[in-house]
Amino acid sequence: MTALSQTALLLELEPVVERNLDRHLAVAKEWFPHEYVPWSEGRTFDGPLGGEAWSEGDSTIPDVARTALIVNLLTEDNLPSYHHEIATLFGRDGAWGTWVHRWTAEEGRHGTAIRDYLTVTRAVDPVALERARMTHMSAGYANVHDDEVLHSLAYVSFQELATRISHRNTGRVTGDPACEALLARVAADENLHMVFYRNLLAGAFELAPSQAMRAVADVVADFQMPGNGIDGFARKSVAIALAGIYDLRQHRDDVVAPVLRQWDVFNVTGLDADGEAARDQIAAHLDELERAASRFEEKRDARAARLASR
Repeated sequence: MTALSQTALLLELEPVVERNLDRHLAVAKEWFPHEYVPWSEGRTFDGPLGGEAWSEGDSTIPDVARTALIVNLLTEDNLPSYHHEIATLFGRDGAWGTWVHRWTAEEGRHGTAIRDYLTVTRAVDPVALERARMTHMSAGYANVHDDEVLHSLAYVSFQELATRISHRNTGRVTGDPACEALLARVAADENLHMVFYRNLLAGAFELAPSQAMRAVADVVADFQMPGNGIDGFARKSVAIALAGIYDLRQHRDDVVAPVLRQWDVFNVTGLDADGEAARDQIAAHLDELERAASRFEEKRDARAARLASR
């Protein structure tokens, strides 16, 4: 079985893109970032306008929620790099190009809304936040599979769902109804984006099942969130996991497993030898994720018990 070239994949999948673009535009709801920001809570900061400097006591949001909000925002901030990656891979013409620009426009609202909320409510140190933004964006972002269509589609199918869950859970942990409403709205966009990409890869499974299976196997085996380049990401991600915002259990049970079920990967037919091997690797990785998630839960429970006994 001859593998399809990247150009052939783009051309063959274009009708699937058109259908799903039409679907997306029919169900996506217009919304406005300014409506989710409690502007009346704002006051001038120190600096040229002579306001009041930020202090820890300006916000009652828990520390771990601040950490998650910063990670989520810095991830959204790298949108220019993400746009460059998908525009280079998918092109700027036809349905692919229309989607690239539409996706970028929708994603652009997220960083705007979250930053406005954080600044107005003084939830985080704005100086530290800006310095972190400069550092993170100066490093940019490069997709590990930036020249492979199916690998990239597989990655964003999982990543958009993971981002949705992270936003929703972050909102709940803040204890602020305004923040929870904002992040729920952002998460709704992420869910629609996930469905779009997931449907495209479903089309790829019909077109080139072995290539699609290999792409999924490679992506799930080495999945990293796009914010993994953030300074101190490992430490921050542990705190986020301990708080139940996004951990290995959620990654396995709420992200990887349901997307695999939607593609019905364990019942796909027409696979060549590498496709079969890739499917076996997916099954093995699911088992390893289960073991790792269970180990993490045991350690987290033991940690909580130690803290409670003090």
